[in-house]
Amino acid sequence: MLETALDAGISPETLRKIESGRVATPSFPTIAALAEVLGLSLDEVWAEVRQPEPGLDPADRLGRGRLVS
Repeated sequence: MLETALDAGISPETLRKIESGRVATPSFPTIAALAEVLGLSLDEVWAEVRQPEPGLDPADRLGRGRLVS
């Protein structure tokens, strides 16, 4: 984890926060840097993000269909 974070130009703590979901929407440059370090194309990353989660209504994935209080 340390090597991956440093190679991507981010702190290990930031990577831990991304992995644990404490950073829900990392910046595009961060995602691009991590993808490059991990040998992934941005298309592969996007395809993974777009996969529906089992049992989750597609409207909920997009933040629709939920009441915000």
